[in-house]
Amino acid sequence: MKWCLTLCLIVLVFTCSAQFDTARYTGSTLSNVDYHHGQLTPAVGVHNIQVFRANREHPSWAGGMNWTYNHQPMICYWNNTFYLHFLSNPVGEHIAPGATYLVTSKDGYNWSAPVTLFPTYQIPDGYKKDHDTVVAQNAYAVMHQRMGFYVAKNNKLLALGYYGIALYSKDDPNDGNGIGRVVREIRPDGSFGPVYFIRYNHGFNEKNTKFPFYKKSKDKSFIAACDELLSQPLQMQQWVEEADRNDPLIPLKREYKAFSYYHLKDGRVVGFWKNALTSISVDEGKSWQYMPLRAPGFVNANAKIWGQKTGDGKYITIYNPSEFRWPLALSVSDDGLNFKNLLLVNGEITRMRYGGNYKSYGPQYVRGIQEMNGAPPDGNVWVTYSMNKEDIWVAKIPTPVKSYVEENVYEEFNELPDQEELLLWNIYSPIWAPVSISNIKGRKWLTLQDYDPFDYAKAERMVPMSENIRIAFDITPQQHLNGQLDIEIQDAKNTPCIRISFDATGNIITKAGYRNRTLSKYEPGQQYNFIIELNTATRMYTVTINNGKPVRNVFNVLFAPIHKVHHVTFRTGGVRRFPDADTPTDQMYDMPNAGEKDKNAVYRISYFKAEKL
Repeated sequence: MKWCLTLCLIVLVFTCSAQFDTARYTGSTLSNVDYHHGQLTPAVGVHNIQVFRANREHPSWAGGMNWTYNHQPMICYWNNTFYLHFLSNPVGEHIAPGATYLVTSKDGYNWSAPVTLFPTYQIPDGYKKDHDTVVAQNAYAVMHQRMGFYVAKNNKLLALGYYGIALYSKDDPNDGNGIGRVVREIRPDGSFGPVYFIRYNHGFNEKNTKFPFYKKSKDKSFIAACDELLSQPLQMQQWVEEADRNDPLIPLKREYKAFSYYHLKDGRVVGFWKNALTSISVDEGKSWQYMPLRAPGFVNANAKIWGQKTGDGKYITIYNPSEFRWPLALSVSDDGLNFKNLLLVNGEITRMRYGGNYKSYGPQYVRGIQEMNGAPPDGNVWVTYSMNKEDIWVAKIPTPVKSYVEENVYEEFNELPDQEELLLWNIYSPIWAPVSISNIKGRKWLTLQDYDPFDYAKAERMVPMSENIRIAFDITPQQHLNGQLDIEIQDAKNTPCIRISFDATGNIITKAGYRNRTLSKYEPGQQYNFIIELNTATRMYTVTINNGKPVRNVFNVLFAPIHKVHHVTFRTGGVRRFPDADTPTDQMYDMPNAGEKDKNAVYRISYFKAEKL
């Protein structure tokens, strides 16, 4: 009896200690899944850039690729270059064949066309998983890797992938019954070394696989880099799902998924897994102080969570704070354990153009740059994620992270230093709807283009939070019979109170309740200067266009009440509400004309001003 009581006390003390000394979310903000943005306040200056856009009908518009399942991107920074690879299948998840593709960028904004990093791999005929009856016949492996890159101490850049086996649509390629993990060097000149196996699964070895074992390499420094990687428990922990279930290299062998980690200032390691499971290690991942538990206060489902130390000495986690794979948000901690806020990184969901097996809606599976894998010189946090398991994106998150600005805004883009024009702007920039600073005849403009029938360009500027404010800007449309530009004034939860639109019939309109009201006609190539004054207490506003008479009457009432203005949004498309929390999980159909382009629409802005009244 005394022994049982002592054991209970030990368990109680251990549990309390674990619950106390663990990562947790201490803030009060929660996301609302009824909105793609979750009603979360945007973090200031976040840039979301599309890296790869799938296209089955026109492969030449997708760097030569026509596969439409693209997911699980990984990123690193080495040799003054971003390297990003993602796995790909023709249509759906776990439906072979699979391969891994690499793209690169010098600045994070302009990306190369994809090249094959790990090619398709044929499974030996007659192969069968021990627990299954399906036999491989002219079948191919799929890629499934939870680790992407490793920069060794000798400065070798290793890219890693994993050949998993899924013999039918519901088969599991990361059940420990795959072929094995492969590695190859990426050289400074951009060329690749040979593909080697670095770790086999049971049943596979040097004799029955088509790539050699890494020890066969004639490059001793490459072998040393691989040996270094294999000696590190924190790196091996990322392999747990795919490796043999009894692999001695894996410290914690339970089926915890998608491991990420960072070091605290005292040298301890905080680990995160899917579902916001967490634990702490004091010996570099050889052991963990307690079995991973759900981080108190965190909301996260079966999607990845990323954590890292930031350049300003704080810590950040980036994840989907819901039971769905939207929105994409961040939380900041001063000590790496207590995360205090919840801010928006990406609150957009474009239409899934191509249906497929296990394709989930939303910006998901976020991954950043591991501690040994480089640091971009701008000091920002760079992460990558997939949209709808179809397109690949990156996000640049400035540090220190801020949720508002205090100063009045006076921005003439032509007067701002090159490369600094959009530092305080949030942008959402698809490949076919880019947001950029363009130079037209020696004058700089913030330019929003859109020839994407399924997506739009968006640029947002935070303004000093106020009940009474004057906002001024210009718009120069390059067309008047196609395209759409919405200008919305929004609060911190992204609720718009005013919407002014350039429509596709040559009219400038404003939303007046559930109707639209015409303010003016517009012509292509003409500059339209706007001054908007509004008071959220009286819910009244005026609009002045090109120094004309202010539009002021009973219709000029905010169409939705807000307490304070937080930011102004410029968007080349209407509000999106699909999918929602009740949308069927699996989309197995393709959108009509999924690979086609729209007629281009272009809008230019030369200045933006905002001041409290």
